Amino acid sequence: MRKIVLSLLLSTVATAASANTAVTFGTNWLAQAEHGGFYQAVADGTYAACGLDVTIQPGGPQVNNRALMLAGKIDFNMGGNLLEEFSAVQEGIPVVAVAAIFQKEPQVILTHPGAAKSFEDLKTLKLLIGDAGYASYYQWMIKAYGFTPEQREVYTFNPAPFIADEKSGMQGYLSSEPLMVEKEGGFKPDVWLLADAGYSTYSTLIETMADTVAKKPEVVKCFVDGSIKGWYNFLYGDNSAAKEKIKKDNPDMTDEQLAFGISQLKEKGIVDSGDALEKGIGVITDAHVKDFFDKMVAAGVVPGDLDYKAAYTTDFVGAGVGLDLKK
Repeated sequence: MRKIVLSLLLSTVATAASANTAVTFGTNWLAQAEHGGFYQAVADGTYAACGLDVTIQPGGPQVNNRALMLAGKIDFNMGGNLLEEFSAVQEGIPVVAVAAIFQKEPQVILTHPGAAKSFEDLKTLKLLIGDAGYASYYQWMIKAYGFTPEQREVYTFNPAPFIADEKSGMQGYLSSEPLMVEKEGGFKPDVWLLADAGYSTYSTLIETMADTVAKKPEVVKCFVDGSIKGWYNFLYGDNSAAKEKIKKDNPDMTDEQLAFGISQLKEKGIVDSGDALEKGIGVITDAHVKDFFDKMVAAGVVPGDLDYKAAYTTDFVGAGVGLDLKK
């Protein structure tokens, strides 16, 4: 990781971005609770307070916001998890993660009530896992816990086979599939969060181009600080305006789904846990990244000689920004 010397960070004034600097932030999917802090910072004027005019550009099935960032069409992008950043380094793409909004990856495995008593008990079940999951976290599950390729069946993003089979488990996202299964299957599934079993990647990263970090550090700092404050206010303050903006960008989003998503983010410590409790939301630490990198090397997912430190910088996070907003 190249260390960036930012003399402006030593100033007590963190509002150095030029007034009304236009910035576009691309998300990774349609507007939802998992994007709430960014919408909050737009809605309550937090970005504007340090001189940014931020436009949120939602992702979706036909949208590749990362490609738009690489082409210079947008300024910041919502990355998935650290594996995407490692892949960028491997491919020679100059993308840098500047904040990790989710301290925990919200990836889960769902089971029928009582079908497993522990994460290791999932080894007795048939598991519906998609190809992307099989190539990443399932390889870690094989290495760390002894899961087998044979017990995995391809997940087609149809919950019906899982609902019908009590001896199966299904991949999902903490804030969506559990509610979907409860509504469609008529039962509340048990939820196993991979992060709590040791899958230690950060998620919902703020990423930008290395050139932006080098040439516009004041804009990066303003956007990161604003996003952090937005997340504190979204989780612990009045988030009504942000929720309305989310529903405007995604008319299919319901109040029920939003409420469920927010409750899960808070209950499971997705945003505010671990190092973030003392260093603030968005924190990235070298030790945390190395821990995940070592696990992925052991699982054969990434090469051991990868210069993984080039994938991120810790210069814009970890200073306790926004801790005073937690209620």
